[in-house]
Amino acid sequence: MPTAEKVTLHVLPPSHPCMTARAALEYKGVEFELVTLDFATFGDTMEQVYGPGNRTVPGMTIGDQPIHKSVAILERIDREYPENPLYPEPVGEAVREAELWANGDLQDLGRRLSWGALRFRPEAAGTMAGGQPLDPAGTDYAMKLIHGTWKYHGISAVRLADDLKLLPSLIARVDGFAERGLIDGNQPTAADFQIGATARVLLTVGDLRPLLDGTAAERIALRFFPDYGLDIPAGAFPEDWVVDELPATADG
Repeated sequence: MPTAEKVTLHVLPPSHPCMTARAALEYKGVEFELVTLDFATFGDTMEQVYGPGNRTVPGMTIGDQPIHKSVAILERIDREYPENPLYPEPVGEAVREAELWANGDLQDLGRRLSWGALRFRPEAAGTMAGGQPLDPAGTDYAMKLIHGTWKYHGISAVRLADDLKLLPSLIARVDGFAERGLIDGNQPTAADFQIGATARVLLTVGDLRPLLDGTAAERIALRFFPDYGLDIPAGAFPEDWVVDELPATADG
C-alpha cells in the first residue's frame, strides 16, 4: 500500500536534480507539497531538515522521515509506489547503473557547462525564470552571482574546455542506453529522469544544441522537461572549444 503520510519536496530552481525528483513524483501520481527555497538561505534550511552537512537540493520528507538527494528519492518513491516501476525488470539493474552514471559524471558536467556559458553571456541569466535578458544593472548583479558559482563548483576555462571535449562521448553513451532499452521507451525509467534533466540543462546552451540535435538525450529532455526558461545564445564559448559531432562508437 502506498504511504498515507504527507510527502514534501524541497527544491531550488533551476537545479536539475530537483527537476528529476519532481518529475518522478508527478509520473507516479504522488500528491506532494512543493517547497521552493530561497537561493540565499537554502543550505541552512536543508541542514535544518535533513541533518548536518546535507546542504544540497533536492530533499524529500515522508511524514517526519527525511530522504536526501535525487537517487535516494527515486529509490524511495519506487518502493513506496511500486506501480509503473522506475527500475523495470529485466533491465532494472542496468537502469540503476545508468542512473548512477548520470547522477555523477553527466550531472556535474551539465552544471559546469551551463554556469560556464553564463559567465560569457551573463545577461542571459534573466531568461532563467522565463523572462527577458537582463539590463546592464541586472547583468552586473548576475556577474557577481555567477562568479561565486564558478568558485563554488570549481569551474575554470581549462575545465570547461576539457568538458566540451568529453561531452560528445557522453551523449553517444546516452544513445547507447536507448539502444539497450534503458531509456527513451514507452514508459520512463529512473535513468530517463536523471539523464533527461541534465540534457535539458545542456539544451539551454546554444553552442551545444547542434551536438544534441536528434539524439536520445535531446528526445528525453524535451519529452519529460519541455519547459525550462534559460536560453544562453550561441557564441558563449569560443568556436574551437566546441565539438558538434558524436564519435563513431561509444560504450553504452
